[in-house]
Amino acid sequence: MASLIDKFTNEPKIAYFSMEIGVRSDMSTYSGGLGVLAGDTIKSAADLNLPMVAVTLLTKKGYFKQEIDIYGRQTELPDEWDPNNFITPLKERVNVFIEEREVYIGAWLYVVESMRGPKIPIIFLDTDLPENAPEDRGITHHLYGGDQAYRLKQEIVLGIGGTRMLDELGFEIKKYHMNEGHSSLLTLELLKRYKRDIEEVWDEKLVWDVEKVRNLCVFTTHTPVAAGHDKFPYELVKEVMTDTIPIDVLKEICCHEHLNMTMLALNQSMYINGVAKKHGEVSKGMFPGYEIHAITNGVHSFTWTSEPLKKLFDKYLSGWANEPEIFVRIGRIPDEELWEAHMEAKRHLIDYVNRKTQSGMNYDTFTIGFARRATAYKRADLLFSDIDRLARIGEGRLQIIYAGKAHPKDTPGKMLIQRIFEVKERLKDKIKIAYIENYNMELALKLVSGVDVWMNTPLRPLEASGTSGMKAAHNGVPNFSVLDGWWIEGWIENYTGWAIGPSPDVPADPARDADDLYYKLETAIIPTFYNDKRTWIRIMQNAIGKNAYYFNSHRMMRRYVTEAYIR
Repeated sequence: MASLIDKFTNEPKIAYFSMEIGVRSDMSTYSGGLGVLAGDTIKSAADLNLPMVAVTLLTKKGYFKQEIDIYGRQTELPDEWDPNNFITPLKERVNVFIEEREVYIGAWLYVVESMRGPKIPIIFLDTDLPENAPEDRGITHHLYGGDQAYRLKQEIVLGIGGTRMLDELGFEIKKYHMNEGHSSLLTLELLKRYKRDIEEVWDEKLVWDVEKVRNLCVFTTHTPVAAGHDKFPYELVKEVMTDTIPIDVLKEICCHEHLNMTMLALNQSMYINGVAKKHGEVSKGMFPGYEIHAITNGVHSFTWTSEPLKKLFDKYLSGWANEPEIFVRIGRIPDEELWEAHMEAKRHLIDYVNRKTQSGMNYDTFTIGFARRATAYKRADLLFSDIDRLARIGEGRLQIIYAGKAHPKDTPGKMLIQRIFEVKERLKDKIKIAYIENYNMELALKLVSGVDVWMNTPLRPLEASGTSGMKAAHNGVPNFSVLDGWWIEGWIENYTGWAIGPSPDVPADPARDADDLYYKLETAIIPTFYNDKRTWIRIMQNAIGKNAYYFNSHRMMRRYVTEAYIR
């Protein structure tokens, strides 16, 4: 009897490994930008009929479900979901050794299907099997949960177990693409596979065919933030990782002080890239001596366009979903129809916000959106640097919608949310502010399409890319952002949106950022919105015709194919 997977193993594939992959809001297999980007990557691969298979973990208890009380205090609850409602279990099993125990890994299949017909399989790895010890059944339960040992166990399952599972399922892999360093242990599994067939080897290290492995591997690094690069002490590695190459060899091919998953991926990959031009430059500074390219991220156009805009694009820009380049013809759409489509999305958002928060927002007031992970460098409170000045500028003319989760262990991030709630209460008679809990993909689409401006205020140069702004652009929502990540490439002042603070070649200055933010809100952005609707609609058109047309995952994937996969 044919296996469910047989139809996908008829040609060599690119294996795309990611700790998290977001394909649906109700499948809690992602926490934020990295996972959503992975989902967009796979959707575009399907649209473009690329030979790909994706591998990730089945996190049945998700990242976490966020609850926020009236004071802005975040509580984390399990975000459990039933995979039987979405994906299909496969019979195949592989095993790895963790702490000298045999840990069995099962697989589930989810198929991403393009509207054009092509399909991409995603393999979800699962250790919650009756044949495993109780402590091992939970390895794949929580996304980014637990201590260092728990994380290392997950990365063993993803990198080593995932590679073995692809073999067991019958896939022939021609490239392994590591989406961040979480999966870089796959290179060790490949090294074991490709030992040099040499009888007389005096130096044991020469047995490992490093060049063969490097030619198979592609690595994308996503963050300039140190916490985003996993490091494990070798004492822990010795205890946990008991089924791999010797530690002394690992030190030689990676690093001597500790097992740095990013360095392992860098050393074992022929092609390495950052996710924006600026991020590529920053990464070269972080990792001198490595050839690091830049492929700027994109988002999946069809996924991140609201229903009112989809209908409008279908009417005037036939074929846009699979050829986002067609957005350059945005001038075909009449001004009044573009504005009405935006207002339909805005009404949908405002109704939702009012139901959830009883904040009393209205349709006609200028609305700023800010939604991303709540952590210090994102500076969600930059807008509140001078509350009195903000009140003078925005009283009766501004409303603000926030969303975003703080990592359970990120105390400063949790304090940021409380700060927003304090200001919300202080300004309640002048500026309406809402914070929507449990930010996910479904809510993100409502926000990026329904606000009037998308704001992003990271501390430069810590924003690698920032894909939420690209999603806003697909809905004709201009960006108002610090010049970091993708916005350096997408920004044309007063044309596609506005910059906050100085140019990228000038040192970061928080005071200057705040002053520029207030100045442009008061003198350019709010007056244009209320007093010059024609110019405002031109800026909306430019956001689509200049930014959405380029910053999409179809363009991104074509570059991966030509620059990384067919080398």
